[in-house]
Amino acid sequence: MQIAMIGLGRMGANMAQRLMRGGHEVVGYDPADAARAALEQKGAATAASLEQMVAKLRAPRVIWLMVPAGEITDGTITNLMPLLAAGDTLIDGGNSNYRDTQRRAAAMAQRQIHYVDSGTSGGVWGLAEGYSLMIGGDEAVVERLRPIFETLAPAPDRGWGRVGAVGSGHYTKMIHNGIEYGLMQAYAEGFSILQHKSEFNLDLHQIAEIWRYGSVVRSWLLDLTSNALEKNPTMKGIAPYVADSGEGRWTVAEAIELGVPASVITLSLLERLRSRDADSFTDKLLSAMRNQFGGHAIKEE
Repeated sequence: MQIAMIGLGRMGANMAQRLMRGGHEVVGYDPADAARAALEQKGAATAASLEQMVAKLRAPRVIWLMVPAGEITDGTITNLMPLLAAGDTLIDGGNSNYRDTQRRAAAMAQRQIHYVDSGTSGGVWGLAEGYSLMIGGDEAVVERLRPIFETLAPAPDRGWGRVGAVGSGHYTKMIHNGIEYGLMQAYAEGFSILQHKSEFNLDLHQIAEIWRYGSVVRSWLLDLTSNALEKNPTMKGIAPYVADSGEGRWTVAEAIELGVPASVITLSLLERLRSRDADSFTDKLLSAMRNQFGGHAIKEE
């Protein structure tokens, strides 16, 4: 099957390579010359513009978007719209908000262009291990695209599936990432407690390796944690700053809207926000309060 890949960052380029290995014909587009050149070296055709890319595709066209959520996705779609025709399919594999996905799909439907959302997990390991794909869209359209999803997934019969109508793929990925926040926070806090128990001088990498086999807390995330601890046991050179790409916030907002308690996910998001406050006014004021009511000493900077 022929497919265009827009966005040749590390994940998009890896997905393009996996598709080629599965026998698919890939046309890649990225505004960066270096990104296109790197994919060309892997044997793929590329295009220097969206117009050139569309011209290289056979109708009905299949185009996979792998670009950052928000304005970049909207801008790319706006530029693509005049170039596409009825029967073409656009797949958004990024981390778009599901409400944006529903809005875009409605606009596409007016022009009889199919819109499919694929929540995509797998990160930098996807090329070798395959990607987890949570797909939303018309059932017949998704079935027609089955060869693409079977190639990208860990195996043709696992790790991917149509979860519902358009928007449901990104919704499912949003909740997936919210769960990920909680899991990561639990591992980080547990290992921090172990690290602070200086009495035992515990080897955190050794403990992670023990837990990887037979333990009820074993997981791929623990495997990756073990890798990190082996390479850098003390986390030297890493700033205590944790970014978030939006999905955790959306998950918490959705939980509030639905009236569903999600305390672990919410607290894990708040911890990420707290990590960015290098000069915490909150903590300074707390110290001042303790001094006011109890005369407790204030630690000066």
